[in-house]
Amino acid sequence: MLTISHSAVDGTLIDGTSRGDGSGEVLRAHGFRSIAMWGMRGSRDRAPRVRLIEMTADALLAQGFEVEISIDATARPAVEVEADRIEPQAERVAALEQKAERRSVRAKQAWKAEHRAVEALPPGGEPIKIGHHSEQRHRRALDTAHRRLGQAVSAENDARQAQRRAESAAATTEARYSPVTVKNRIDKLHADQRADQRERDGHERTLFVLGDTKQVEKFPPAQGAYRELLESRIADREDQISYWEAVRAQQIESGKATNYGPDTISKGDLVQWSGGWYSVVRVNKKSVTIPSIVGGSWTDTMPYHKLSGHKRRDEGAQTAAAGTVSEETCS
Repeated sequence: MLTISHSAVDGTLIDGTSRGDGSGEVLRAHGFRSIAMWGMRGSRDRAPRVRLIEMTADALLAQGFEVEISIDATARPAVEVEADRIEPQAERVAALEQKAERRSVRAKQAWKAEHRAVEALPPGGEPIKIGHHSEQRHRRALDTAHRRLGQAVSAENDARQAQRRAESAAATTEARYSPVTVKNRIDKLHADQRADQRERDGHERTLFVLGDTKQVEKFPPAQGAYRELLESRIADREDQISYWEAVRAQQIESGKATNYGPDTISKGDLVQWSGGWYSVVRVNKKSVTIPSIVGGSWTDTMPYHKLSGHKRRDEGAQTAAAGTVSEETCS
């Protein structure tokens, strides 16, 4: 009996297979991969892919296997999901940093050995004396010096690679929680939430307006299993929104993130983006319009959450007088 199961904690897994039973070909064809057991990559803390699970079960049944399906679509709280994501990542970072430190020590030892081998050579770059009793000793010393140099270079490269991997792993969590990324994620969650709510509650859209004629397309509220799916997604996403909005509120309170908006910025003020200051041409609901960031004749828009600084008009005049704003920005 093969069991295809899904839960938020474990993702989509298949239990009951054995080597050579013929199930591997079917599972691989449907996107499953095997390490300790067969499973669907990236399925943890995701909604179950019911259609794919059913297709896999049908294919296995066609091959003569007995199959049962067990699906638990209950989502975990976002705080629990993030904790499970951060903890192993932190352990990985610590392990890579320790590995980088060990390889750095080995590299230093290898260079010391290389220096000793070079110092053991005859002074002044003395050539090998062919036929002299020192010839073989001299050749062995040269071979040792060359070998030690290769070992030192290899150890140095290994140490640098380990350090790069440690830095990259450390940057993964930092990037996930960067203020701009957090705000982008919140905006995306809200957009997806509104879309699902429209599907659930029903909505209409205007196709065109011609004179006094307005053509509207109406979509009725979702029903049955699809409505249940939407309700589940909306509830799950609401929890995610609450979590990430709490993260952003903490970032704003600590000063790590900015919280600019149309109520704090006015036309003519200066705003900072990517190290440069730009004069505000127009204040919008979600962004400011600024002169072209590459000096063109057009304008660019910059979302409020991507701004890293703000100066009011009078402060901006002082900044321009100090020469820290380009002529294109001031014009």
